[in-house]
Amino acid sequence: MATKPVPPRPAPRLYLATPPVDEPLQLAAGLADVLAAADVAAVLVRLRESDPRSMISTVKALAPAIQNAGAALLIDGHPDIVARAGADGAHLTGIAAMEEAAAALRPDRIVGVGGLATRHDSMAAGEAGADYVLFGEPDAKGARPSSEAIAERLQWWDELFEPPCVGFAASREEAEAFAAAGADFVLVGDFIWSDPRGAKAALVEIGEAIARAHAGTFGKAKVEGKAEG
Repeated sequence: MATKPVPPRPAPRLYLATPPVDEPLQLAAGLADVLAAADVAAVLVRLRESDPRSMISTVKALAPAIQNAGAALLIDGHPDIVARAGADGAHLTGIAAMEEAAAALRPDRIVGVGGLATRHDSMAAGEAGADYVLFGEPDAKGARPSSEAIAERLQWWDELFEPPCVGFAASREEAEAFAAAGADFVLVGDFIWSDPRGAKAALVEIGEAIARAHAGTFGKAKVEGKAEG
């Protein structure tokens, strides 16, 4: 019986949610610097409700700062404007919304889904072809599961299913816990933008924290048995 080392799995990457965008040019001016400071895989643009033309203009104003940094630009909802705005995909809440939007977005754009209250919902989203599933975001009333429950759901998903899972972290401690639980991505938002040190410093700290937390759980190369022929 020979053994074969398995390389450590990569650390989860950051998924940055913007504040609800009021002044896109002002946000775009600082966003490139923020994104250059950490390993950000994607940015979720949260739009104020408006007419489609105004929302498309907002996304287009942010797109160069995001996409030139190598990050994917996803819109929170509004799948109908994704293509016209030049976005890379949309994040939808609930399986029904995902299925309704899928025809307009596939195969060229990312379709992510959250609002998955049960394991059954999560599996249904995966079977329906979600590009990722998000656990832990607040519901319409602002309520969300405990950190322990979110971590448990991430670990369960990571062990059994192929599509990436994302943990919605509301603090550094949650980000670390979700990285250790097996999240492929950690979504961070409001607490980054409200940090008194500035978003750049906060994002760098979070990136380093999740890398350490991940390494503590997954950093050592595993060894798997391989029968000799």
